[in-house]
Amino acid sequence: HKSQSQCQQNYSLFLLFYLFLSLTQLPTYNYFTEILPHVFLFQMMKFAWDNYKRYAWGENELRPLSRNGNDGRTFGGLRGASIVDSLDTLYIMGLGEEYQEAKEWVENNLNLKVGGEASLFEVNIRYVGGLLSAYYLTGEEVFKRKVVELGRNLLPAFNTPTGIPHGVVNLAGRSSGGDLGRSSVLAEFGTLHLEFVHLSELTSDPIYTEKVMNIRKHLNQLDKPRGLYPNALNPVSGNWEQHYVSIGALGDSFYEYLIKSYLMSDRTDEVAKRMYYAALEAIENNLVQRSPGGLIYVAEWRGGILDHRMGHLACFSGGMIGIGAEHGSPETRQHQLDLAANITHTCHESYRRTPTKLGPEVFRFDDGAEATAPRVNERQYILRPEVVESYMYMWRLTHDPKYREWGWEALEALERHCRLATGFSGIIDVYGHIIQHDNLQQSFFLAETLKYLYLLFSDDDLLPLKDWVFNTEAHPLPGNSHITGN
Repeated sequence: HKSQSQCQQNYSLFLLFYLFLSLTQLPTYNYFTEILPHVFLFQMMKFAWDNYKRYAWGENELRPLSRNGNDGRTFGGLRGASIVDSLDTLYIMGLGEEYQEAKEWVENNLNLKVGGEASLFEVNIRYVGGLLSAYYLTGEEVFKRKVVELGRNLLPAFNTPTGIPHGVVNLAGRSSGGDLGRSSVLAEFGTLHLEFVHLSELTSDPIYTEKVMNIRKHLNQLDKPRGLYPNALNPVSGNWEQHYVSIGALGDSFYEYLIKSYLMSDRTDEVAKRMYYAALEAIENNLVQRSPGGLIYVAEWRGGILDHRMGHLACFSGGMIGIGAEHGSPETRQHQLDLAANITHTCHESYRRTPTKLGPEVFRFDDGAEATAPRVNERQYILRPEVVESYMYMWRLTHDPKYREWGWEALEALERHCRLATGFSGIIDVYGHIIQHDNLQQSFFLAETLKYLYLLFSDDDLLPLKDWVFNTEAHPLPGNSHITGN
């Protein structure tokens, strides 16, 4: 990596050059293939970090319009979500001073002895995933100590008759947390496997792996409507609560963690592999559709009735299906790679068909809609990463230059519409000609969106896919044969 001072100097020169060109003709991606994306993303990350540090240091996220921090209740009293989520991005991009600031805050200020009720899912993917990744990338023992302590605090969530965890956990360990009458969500209890296996590796304590293997065992015993996994399960009875199926919100990362569990195990976890390809076959048979205009999308399923909509969250599936393609049967390999490309194309269309060139939270394929959001309450863009995530994977798998071109379009749109004087913010209506901001710089923007864009424009040997898997918050975790520092 270039030094921080070099990148800042290059960026200053670029700004002058860009200003000159913008007065004549807007540059295309190809013109800057060699120099622009990394310098631009380096400065975007530094800008986001500097404003978080100035206005919201130690809080969970920055509110750039009001110039203060946002804590919320998601993390049960844990603070510094943007710091922990940013550790590996800062390190990968070579932002050394900022990484040291983040490390020192974790060492001196990350208090894990808090008594609030936290989302098991969010704490796992952001804090556990972020600390694990930082430890594996740097070898710094402080990250290992913190993540081991935090992992122990999550175990009471599993104190249910079935072992299916509650969605919330009391981090002080006084109770299991949660409401026994509340459903557990597939994407939440199904998105623990990668991190918990690593916790067992680090601690030499099998309890974490046992907890997630019990979830898998229970799911394999259940009947599945048409082979599909409904999104809600009762943690007491162990039965499905309803037959709503989605690979977007409430379902998404469960499927992602099946194929990634197989990959992280150095291709030895045959149970995860079988579950993934069986689920993918059911999704293809029941949910994958072609629009009147020829776009391939993944609909949602409500008790046998299709809802012809696709959420931004579901756009991760292009990358997921792509990385899974080479490990299935040889006769389905090209078909699955084509499916991955088609879904990624559809998600790009949801961006291309807006004036801002940023995609809506939900886009539809009914009543004449084609990858657009006719409903006003579905038009927001909250700095989500899933579309550029699939661009990154599809670039690594195919080296088709269109994925970098699409990534450049997204990067340019982020700069144009989401950058404020005091940080980045989501926008309320991607179709609006007057931009209104939502006043939140999400921690996942630093953890995922900027990281995936940076990797899209990097050489394949930066975090190669054969050695690393990314958790659903884009925190890289090594495959089993590459784990060090135990």
